[in-house]
Amino acid sequence: MSKPALMHRMQEIAHVDINCFYASAERAFNPALEGKPLIVLSNNDGCAVTRSPEAKKLGIGLGEPWFKLAPRAKEWGLIALSSNYELYGDISSRVMELLARYSAWQEVYSIDEAFLGVKGQPGELLELGRTIKDACQRHVGVPVCVGIARTKTLAKLANKWAKHNPAFNGVCRWDSIPEGHREALMARLSVIEIWGVASRLTKRLNAMGIFSILDLVRADPVALRDKFSIVMMRTVLELQGTPCIPMEEERVGRDQLIFSRSFSTPITTAAQLRQVLSVYGQMASARLAKHDLQAKLLTAFAATSVYNPNDKSFPTVNVKLPMPTSDPVLLTKAAHALVLRIQEGVKYAKAGIMVTDLRPSGNQKPLQIFENRHEERGIGPLLEQVSKRYGRGSIGLGHAGIKGGPDWSMKRDMLSPRYTTNWDELPLVKAA
Repeated sequence: MSKPALMHRMQEIAHVDINCFYASAERAFNPALEGKPLIVLSNNDGCAVTRSPEAKKLGIGLGEPWFKLAPRAKEWGLIALSSNYELYGDISSRVMELLARYSAWQEVYSIDEAFLGVKGQPGELLELGRTIKDACQRHVGVPVCVGIARTKTLAKLANKWAKHNPAFNGVCRWDSIPEGHREALMARLSVIEIWGVASRLTKRLNAMGIFSILDLVRADPVALRDKFSIVMMRTVLELQGTPCIPMEEERVGRDQLIFSRSFSTPITTAAQLRQVLSVYGQMASARLAKHDLQAKLLTAFAATSVYNPNDKSFPTVNVKLPMPTSDPVLLTKAAHALVLRIQEGVKYAKAGIMVTDLRPSGNQKPLQIFENRHEERGIGPLLEQVSKRYGRGSIGLGHAGIKGGPDWSMKRDMLSPRYTTNWDELPLVKAA
């Protein structure tokens, strides 16, 4: 390759985002949903967390309660589905594995988006973006948009432009757009549209006379660092084209793990709460074992609904574990300390556990007399292996042995099949 060609090969960042992810995942296996207003509901079929473009045109807002929408659903032709987390997790894994083929560097930012390190001449980068878009649609069945720029912040902005401007057909490289057009776009967009800038920060920037993204681009990054933080300075520099937020490898450890859900039916007895905590203790053990982590502190909590005018109870307990552990027996026993603090008869709408002070497994080998026989035998990983093979609820310790599922478990009355993760729900193709 000639020297001039080498000089024009640029190292940039591609931001890939799945459009209306939950709705797109449902449509990938049910083409009859295409073109129809579709929403996916939150836990316990509460409110809309994903809206298809057709649903947005009906004026349905993000977070709108299903009980308000249900009376007019038939009139609108609106289709509502429960959150199918098993399907979404698998579709996400397939997309991320596919994206990894197009770059040596990948940062999975969330369930539906990732950053890729890409290199090439301007035309090659645009063609790569189109290839990625087509591959996701063809091989996984979900639509994506691709934004390419010199920094993460600009790549996110390019992706937003690609998503909302049909002229780009889902792919936008920031530096391929004339400077005047880029500035016109940034002048129209509020600073709240920038990655990492929330409403409270927007109000503070507005008070300084910074309303649009272009206003922020033209601001002094050092002055904003002194007024806000180094994070704000990095955001401004990124908008100006200077990379300040590096690509991150997947984190090996975590700060904490939380297992908590609202109940479909409130629980009112110690026996019910003991069952809840047993299930969450087993889930925490499996997750810790999966990441080769152990916990030293467990917090258990329960709460009544904020909408319940009669019952007000928010018990919590912190338990220091005798040693760093991922043992389901120890975690469950520790969580059960909360049972002594609840009020019988009170309607609890939510409960959960949180494990903290996490550290890699094996860092602190106990003396032989203090070894935990359950952990040495790998009981936690064994439970997870059985659950993966035979399904959740197929095995459990003590009160967590709940084949068929308890009454308080999450309500998903409009759940679609788990097409890719359950043998009994695999899609069938009938030949004519």
